[in-house]
Amino acid sequence: MKTTKELTTGATEGKEAPSKSPFPFGLIESDLLGMYYHLLLSRLVDERMWSLNRQGKVPFTISCRGHEAAQVGTAYALRKGTDFVVPYYRDIGVVLVMGMTPRDLMLSLFAKAEDPSSGGRQMPNHFGHAALKIITGSSPVATQIPQAVGIALASKIKREEAVTIVYFGDGATSKGDFHEGLNFAGIHKLPIVFVCEDNGYAISVPHNRQMAIQDVADRAAGYGFPGVVVDGNDVLAVYGIAKEGIERARGGGGPTLIEAKTYRLMPHSSDDDDRRYRSQEEVEEWRRKDPILRFRSYLEGKAVLPEVREQEIRERVIREIDEAVAYAVNSPYPDPVGLFDNLYCV
Repeated sequence: MKTTKELTTGATEGKEAPSKSPFPFGLIESDLLGMYYHLLLSRLVDERMWSLNRQGKVPFTISCRGHEAAQVGTAYALRKGTDFVVPYYRDIGVVLVMGMTPRDLMLSLFAKAEDPSSGGRQMPNHFGHAALKIITGSSPVATQIPQAVGIALASKIKREEAVTIVYFGDGATSKGDFHEGLNFAGIHKLPIVFVCEDNGYAISVPHNRQMAIQDVADRAAGYGFPGVVVDGNDVLAVYGIAKEGIERARGGGGPTLIEAKTYRLMPHSSDDDDRRYRSQEEVEEWRRKDPILRFRSYLEGKAVLPEVREQEIRERVIREIDEAVAYAVNSPYPDPVGLFDNLYCV
């Protein structure tokens, strides 16, 4: 795999990668519309969660806004029902692509009994769905990385075709779990793809205070496998490099570390005041690079997304979210009798 400092399809410049399809990477029109639907769904689910928090209806939420292309692009390259997904707390776009629904996410947000992730026991955005092979992560940052490596090792031992993909932020790469996980995966050439959604901040700590290198991807060389930097606001570029890494892993070539350079457009969480550590000018500069507006512009230029079709997709998304919220609000909370179920001690 090629290591690059900035991979892009050139989608917003009107260029496209060589392909028999008129679109990059052999994608067809329905693929592109599906990507747009999931990008918009992720954004509007996030906006509704934030609105519910500000209305005092839910106590906490954490945003994916700005990360959608990095999430949807990588998830679209996976095999549903075969590959294992180990997300982190921002990965609304990932889990929606893999088959979770707005209803699932709202049930979790409201901590209702039907919540598929934890039955209303966990914080929001601790995604989990056994049938979809979405593995619930722990709250401590980076702990999901060695867990994902263990899943990949099991797949290799059992000679499965499954690839494991694990997501994390740039802050997680300063933890020992990151280095131990990558080292083990490199030694054993495991079928795993590591995805760093690098938004430049470990909550409030900027990139240059976390590491003395410009790119997290450079660290992969120390563990014997490729690292690649991709424009995380270009959903097609992300898809292309993720597809390459996943195919490499499935074919026995070992791991890949993908660093998707992006930016979170909202505070770290509903309890964070990002004005204390970054300027409004910086945020606005990144808003002009909004991955959804960028992809919409590309699709309009290719005559794939006329205004009427975009409006149909938007209305569908809003309807699905409205129904999900109504269902979650009217669903029962967990029965207190089960408070100590599924708890273990030594």
